[in-house]
Amino acid sequence: MLNYKINKTNGLARAAVIDTPHGRFETPAFMAVGTVGAVKSVAPWELKKLGASVVLGNTYHLMLRPGEKVVMSHGGLHGFMRWDGPILTDSGGYQVFSLGERLAESGRIKGDMKPARITDNGVTFYSHLDGQKHFLDAARSIRIQQDLGADMIMAFDECPPGNAPRIDVVRAVRRTHVWLKESIKAWTNREKQALIGIVQGATYKALREQSAKFVNGCDLPCNAIGGVAVGESRAKIWRAVEWSVPHLDASKPRYLMGVGEPADIIEAVKRGCDMFDCVLPTRLARHGVVWAGASSGIKVNKKAALPDGKIFAYGNINLMLSRYREDLNPIDKSCGCPTCSAGFSRSYLRHLLSENEVLGLRLTTLHNLWFIYRLMNRIRESIR
Repeated sequence: MLNYKINKTNGLARAAVIDTPHGRFETPAFMAVGTVGAVKSVAPWELKKLGASVVLGNTYHLMLRPGEKVVMSHGGLHGFMRWDGPILTDSGGYQVFSLGERLAESGRIKGDMKPARITDNGVTFYSHLDGQKHFLDAARSIRIQQDLGADMIMAFDECPPGNAPRIDVVRAVRRTHVWLKESIKAWTNREKQALIGIVQGATYKALREQSAKFVNGCDLPCNAIGGVAVGESRAKIWRAVEWSVPHLDASKPRYLMGVGEPADIIEAVKRGCDMFDCVLPTRLARHGVVWAGASSGIKVNKKAALPDGKIFAYGNINLMLSRYREDLNPIDKSCGCPTCSAGFSRSYLRHLLSENEVLGLRLTTLHNLWFIYRLMNRIRESIR
C-alpha cells in the first residue's frame, strides 16, 4: 500500500518516489491542505496543473460535517472531492484539543463551550460548529479515516503546545504511544491504507529520542514528526527534527507535520524529511500576502541554501498595503503561474481583495501554490 524508493541522496536529503493505491508522487513533496475536502478556492484539475500530486484532508472537520458516512456514499474521499491522486488524512487529534474552545473564547460560538477533556481513554470535545459534545479515541479516529478511504492515515496522538511544561509533555508522549498501539490494533484495511505513527516530545531531547525510537519500533510504512511549529522558535523546531531523524528508519519516508514556510521546508529536507503539509500558502493568500523572488523587484529578506548549495531567496508582498493601489505590475513578471502569466496587476488584486471578491483570493492562492510547487521541483533537482 506504500512503496518508497530513494533515487538519489545529497547528505541527509533524499529524492524519492512513493507509490500508493491512487498513484505515485515524488518526494520531497508538499501536500496542499484540503481541510473540508477541498483546497480552498482551487478545483482538483487546477491543482494538477499547478503541480500538486498529493493532498491532505482533515478527519475532525469531515466527521462533523458532512460525516464520514456521506463521504463513504461517494466511494470515499477520492470520489467525494473528485481527486484521483493520493490523499492523506490526519487523525483529528490536534483540532479536538484546540479548535472548539479557542473559537468559543473569541466569541464566535455562544453557549456552554468547555475545553476539551483529555484522558487515557480519549478526548471529549465540543464542536466548533455548534458546541455539541463529541468523543474521539484512537479506534474511532482510525475507523473514520478508513471510511474516508485515504491512502495514508495518521495515528491518533496528543500534540501539546510548544511552551508546555515538561510534565505535560511526558504525559502527552505516554498517551501518544498508548494511542499508537490502539491505532495499530484498529487498523484493518492494511492492504490499501498506510498507517503513519507520530513522534512527539516538544522541545525536550530525551523525550523526542524516546518517542522516535518507540514509533520506529512499531515498523509502520511511514514515520511522522509532529508537535513542531506550535509556538516554539525555529531553532527549537530544527533541534526537534535533528533529535528525531537519527532514530527513524532511513528506508521509510519521514513526514514533518505542519511546516510550510519555503525556507523551513528547505532546512527540513536537508535534515532528512520528505513530506510536508501546511495551510500557510492558502491562508497567506486569503489575507493578500504572496511569495515572490528577486525578479519581482521586492526586497528578498528570506533565504536558505538548497541541498546543492545554491541560495533560494524570496520575500513576502502584502498586497493590501496602500503602495500597491496603483501598481500595474503583476506579482512577479518572471512567474509562470496562471495569475502572473495572465497579467493580473497588483493593483487589481488589491482591489479584488479589498472588495472581498472571491476571484481575488483565488488568484493569490493559485500564485502561492504555484510558488511552493516550483520550490519543491527545485529542491528535488538540487538533490539530484
